[in-house]
This record gives sequence, structure tokens and C-alpha cells, in this order.
Amino acid sequence: MSSQHLNDIGHEPAVEGVCGESSPGRGYDCAVADCLFCKIIAGDIPAERVAESSRTLAFRDINPQAPTHVLVIPKDHYPDLGSLASSDAGLLAELALQAQQVAEAEGVAAGGYRVVFNTGAEAGQTVFHVHAHVLGGRRMAWPPG
Repeated sequence: MSSQHLNDIGHEPAVEGVCGESSPGRGYDCAVADCLFCKIIAGDIPAERVAESSRTLAFRDINPQAPTHVLVIPKDHYPDLGSLASSDAGLLAELALQAQQVAEAEGVAAGGYRVVFNTGAEAGQTVFHVHAHVLGGRRMAWPPG
């Protein structure tokens, strides 16, 4: 497995604006004071970063459920998949691209990997900052849970 940093994926940086605006290129809330992932983005909480672009960050999950378990998040705060998809479909596409790049860098793309978005408490979302789980390195069961 590689922990090399991936380069920016070639998209324009976020548009400058007022925090709290919900428009393309701006986060739903930019940053939320008590959000664990916003604190990781800010560097206030350490994380093992494996990839980063101007609008996304990927880092290892502290409680891995597979040999490769990396979280891919937008740098702007969106509470869940629905809020991101309805506000900035381009950023959602960037998350998907970074997930694929992480899978390649980690050596799991050829054998297969899973990308999971848990949305809401009943689905298992525990941090309400949208994030994709990139899981690989072992055979995945179905149904997942």
C-alpha cells in the first residue's frame, strides 16, 4: 500500500464567498466549529492524509473495517450526501474521482473496492460531515450490513 500524496485533481479552487452560502463552489457551511472532520481539515486534529486536492481531503479511518479504509471528504462542510448532491454536483464528482485515485494508489483498484456513503443515523453515519468510505484489500460481503 502506498501513502503517497496525490496531486490536485485539476479543478478550480472553491469560489470565494460568505460562509454559510449554499452555492456551487461554496460549502453548505464552510466549516462547523464542533465538526471532527472540519477540525481535521483545519489541522487542529491529526490524521494520516493520503490524498488532497483544492476541494477534497482523503485520510485513513482510525477504526478500519478493511485493510484499506480511507475517508474522502469535501473541505467545505456538507452534513450529508443529499445536501452535497443538491448544492454542488461537481464537488460530488470530485469526491468520486478522488476515491478512485485513492483505490489506485492503495493498490486495490484492480481487484475491486467499495465506496460507501452512510447518510443519517439509522444508516450508521456518526460524523455529520459527508464522507465516502473507500474500502478494499479483502472480499466484500453482500448484503453489507
